[in-house]
This record gives sequence, structure tokens and C-alpha cells, in this order.
Amino acid sequence: MAAPVLSYEDLGLIQGEGWLFRGLDLYVGERDRLALIGRNGAGKTTLLQCLADMIETDEGKRTIVPGTHVVLLEQDPQMAGFATLRQWVEHGKDAPEPHEAAAMADQLGIDLDRPVATASGGERRRAAISRALAQSPDVLLFDEPTNHLDLGAIEWLEDWLNRFKGAFIVISHDRTFLTRLTKSCIWLDRGELRRAEIGFGGFDAWTERVYDEEARAAEKLDAKLKLELHWLQRGVTARRRRNQGRLTKLHEMRAQRAAMLGTAGTAKLALAKDDVRSKTVIDAAGVFKSFGDRPIIRDFTLRVQRGDRIGVVGPNGAGKTTLLKLLTGEIQPDSGSVTLAKTLTGIVIDQQRKLMEPNRRVKDVLANGGDWIEVRGHKKHIKGYLKEFLFSPEIAEAPIGSLSGGERSRLLLAREFAREANLLVLDEPTNDLDLETLDLLQEVIADYEGTVLIVSHDRDFLDRTVTVTLGLDGSGKVDIVAGGYEDWIKQRAQPRSPAKAGVQACAKAPGGAPEPRPSPGNKLSYKDQRDLDRLPGEIERIEHEIAAAEQSLSDPDLYTRDPKRFSDLTTNAEQLRADKVAAEERWLEVAEMAEALA
Repeated sequence: MAAPVLSYEDLGLIQGEGWLFRGLDLYVGERDRLALIGRNGAGKTTLLQCLADMIETDEGKRTIVPGTHVVLLEQDPQMAGFATLRQWVEHGKDAPEPHEAAAMADQLGIDLDRPVATASGGERRRAAISRALAQSPDVLLFDEPTNHLDLGAIEWLEDWLNRFKGAFIVISHDRTFLTRLTKSCIWLDRGELRRAEIGFGGFDAWTERVYDEEARAAEKLDAKLKLELHWLQRGVTARRRRNQGRLTKLHEMRAQRAAMLGTAGTAKLALAKDDVRSKTVIDAAGVFKSFGDRPIIRDFTLRVQRGDRIGVVGPNGAGKTTLLKLLTGEIQPDSGSVTLAKTLTGIVIDQQRKLMEPNRRVKDVLANGGDWIEVRGHKKHIKGYLKEFLFSPEIAEAPIGSLSGGERSRLLLAREFAREANLLVLDEPTNDLDLETLDLLQEVIADYEGTVLIVSHDRDFLDRTVTVTLGLDGSGKVDIVAGGYEDWIKQRAQPRSPAKAGVQACAKAPGGAPEPRPSPGNKLSYKDQRDLDRLPGEIERIEHEIAAAEQSLSDPDLYTRDPKRFSDLTTNAEQLRADKVAAEERWLEVAEMAEALA
């Protein structure tokens, strides 16, 4: 093991009336790729702040190699008091050089002269990433870096981190992001910190082994404690296993929906039977919508059936929210029609979380201050209902301001899912949620009898929940694909680098229209030409390394003889495959540029 560049020994911190955590040991090697995982409220964000030396701890010793630059990307950086994003990016003693920040912002497609007051969540997030990456960090601490980012920006960030020479620790709810990037997991659970040298792809299996060991140890304890352990631990494993059955059902629903749709990517819905009309809850026909001279939605036709789970994807500014408002009748199309079933009643859970006033109590938000809540026609005690959403029953009297961002989001979901409705609209529902709450949300959506419309940039979440994906590219065209995000990627009419396409599409001028891209010169830039020349050899090298790893893994006795080597080889092979995909996409991009110039 390489010597750590940053470490904390016997870390302890008192929060409120007791210890948030105590006796934690954590080290970071110079090339570590660490996923920090834990429930909302476990102290993940606080732990990163301790590592960044932003919080004075009650116990412990922080050690850092001289000259090591640690940069923390906060979950919600405070930009109040700054006129523009550029002023915020360039402020403070640790601010990056202006030209470095500008270069990073250009790659991310963000105009740093955008006023802070009018900047969207995605624009603020890209500005924060520009500031962090432009500081030339040796250790990056990421707190939910993908929140508010569109798919193109997420894939750009993945590519950057794959090439990053330093170390990073990341907190994220995005399973795809974690799986592609991390090689080790640190798990903060009930005040204890565990570490495993496995990528996030092996996290679920590892935690189930830990829970199994604890369950066996708990057999010697009294019945009440065993019951609490069952709720806290075994419920997690049971939920994952139930979700496997729900995934099978989801695939069946996708197959049925694919049979109803015409050619993949078209906007026409072929109906086999007239009685399907009686199941239609939203009927959109020939819909057009534009803002000024810019077409947002063009010639869009779709019948949404009762029980459909519709996912809406695309870069920021492509028109996802506009499409959602058209489908729910909040705005009217310029031409064409959208007809809603007369019995349709909807719930909208937006990104603003407007109900979460800090001084209100949990029971005020959930049950208007009472002890009982009406859950879709049935009365439940508030403490029992809180338990269903992974809260301790004692939290009922707590003020909203004492909850973490993820806990607030979970509470809002608990409140909205209790209401009677047959249409559920979720706008970025996964932001700030921990992985266990995402499992719970998938379960609730799977059991929901109504129709669900979801706008999300969480690829794994979409793949696990939706039956139909509506993909927007910013031109007004809407692809309609039976299945999730991966199905949309496979069936897009014009394959291209999703990272580059998304980041370019999300670049905006102050008036809201796409920024004009600079016209190409008569030759490739130095960087593009260098990539064009070197990447074929790089791809060939990666292929040889993949073949060597697969040859070693083909040994049937390797796992029993050397489980650590088996795990390391598996993680390395996954990373190499991701590197190959990124290299191939980049080479195709620059090759197309060279062909266009020729």
C-alpha cells in the first residue's frame, strides 16, 4: 500500500448532545478513487469537511504531506453576495488563475458572466466544478458533484476524473458514476467507518456479507434488539431482493410497450386494439412548442397509458421541463393538442423543495402537526409511517432545519406519496438521496398504480424504473424508446459522443438561446490533432491489458486461492473497459472533425 498523502487518526466529533462519530481512521493514497457511502444524516458531508480542515474536530490527528493541495466541492456552495458566477469563481485566497478557470468553464459550457441571481442549479454546479478543477488539486473531495448536471456534463466529468492524476473521495447517489470511477469504498454506518478495496460495483455484495455477520452475532441478543437489527439491516437486503423481482416485471412491461410503439425513435404510437384508448391518460398529437425563434418541441405524438413510467432525458435547456408541462396541461402547445383524462389528478415533486421551511417540525410537514396521517385512504400513525421511509420514529418532533439535505428530500417524498393521485410527476427526484432511499423510491414507484413522469439525469435510476424514455437533443426532436437510458443510447439515430454533445447543448447565452459555437478553422487544434494521432495506439494498449486481465480471471481456482487478486483484477478490467469506451468516443469525435475539415 502506498503511503497516504492525507490521513485522519482517531477522528471524533460531537454534534448536538452526543458523538456524531468517534475513533475513525481514514487514509487517502496519492491515486485513490474512493466512494464515501452512508445513509443521509450519517455524517458524510461533515467527514469531508473534517478532511478539508474546515471543521475543528473534538478528537483526532490530521496529517497531510507538505505541498498537498486539497479541494472540496461542496454540495451547495454559497454564492450570495456575488454579482456574477465569475466573481464567485475568482474570489478567495485559493481561487484559480482566471485563465485556468475560464478554460475549464469553456469545456463545461458555462458562461461565467451569468448573474448569480438568475443562474440555474446546473449553471451554479458547473461553475463550482470549474473552480474546483482549475485549482490544480492533488486531492479532490466531491459532495454530490452530479446534482443538477445534465448527462453530457456528467459524462464529461467522468472522462476528466478518469484522466486525473491525483486522488479523490466522492459522495454520490449516482450508481453509474460511482461504478465507472471508484476502486475502493469507505462506508460510514452507525458511527463506524469500514473500508473495502473494491469498486462500487461490489458494494452491495460486501455490505450484505457484513449484515449477515452482524445478524449471526445478534442471535445471542434479546428479542427486542434482534427486531431492531432486522429493521435496520435485513430490511435493506430484503428490499434489494424484492427489487430484483420488480426488475423482471419492468422488463416485461417494456416489452409490451415496445410492441405498441412503432419504429424505435419515432413519435407514432400504433394501437393493436381499440380498447387501449380507454387506458389512455395523456394523448399528445402533433405537438409543436417554441420560445421566440427557437423550436423546443417539434411534431411530438404519444399516448401515455395508465401505469406507464415515462423517463425524460436530455441536456439542460433541451426542453425537458417544457415537455413535462405540456404533458400535464400546465402550458398549451403552439399547435397540435394534448388531451388529459378527466379523472387525472397529479402530484408534482419539483426540485425546489418549497415546503421545507427550517423552523417547521417533521410532523408539521407530514401531518399538519398531528399524530396520524392519511395514506391513500388509510390512516397510519406518523411514527410508523416515518419508519417505512427509513426514519427513526423519534424524529417526528425534530425541526426541518436539523435534517440533512437528503433527509429533507426523503421527507418530502413521504409526504407526497401519502396523497391520493393517479399521476406522479418527479423532477430530479434523486438529488441528495442516499442509495438506500433510492432503493426505497424504486420500490414505491414499482408498486404505484398510477402513471409516473420522471425527469432525471440518474442513468441507473432510469434503467431501474421507467418503461418508456423520451430523449431530447435540443433541436426540438423527441426520440421515443421503449426502455430506460441505456436503451435510448443504443437506439439514437445518430451515434456521437454523448459527453461532448451534451455539454455543447447545455451552453447558453444570457437570453436563453444556445450560444453560437465558434466556426472551425482550416486545421485541428493542437490537442485535437494530438488525440487523433495517439488514441489508436492507446486503444490498442488498453485492449491488450483487458485481454491479459481476462486471461488471469479465466483461472477457475483464482477466487478461492486469492480472493483479493480476483477482486483487484475484476475492478481493473471494469476500469479498462470504461477507459476504452472513452478513448474510442474521443477518437471518433476528432476523426469526424478532421473529416469535416478535409
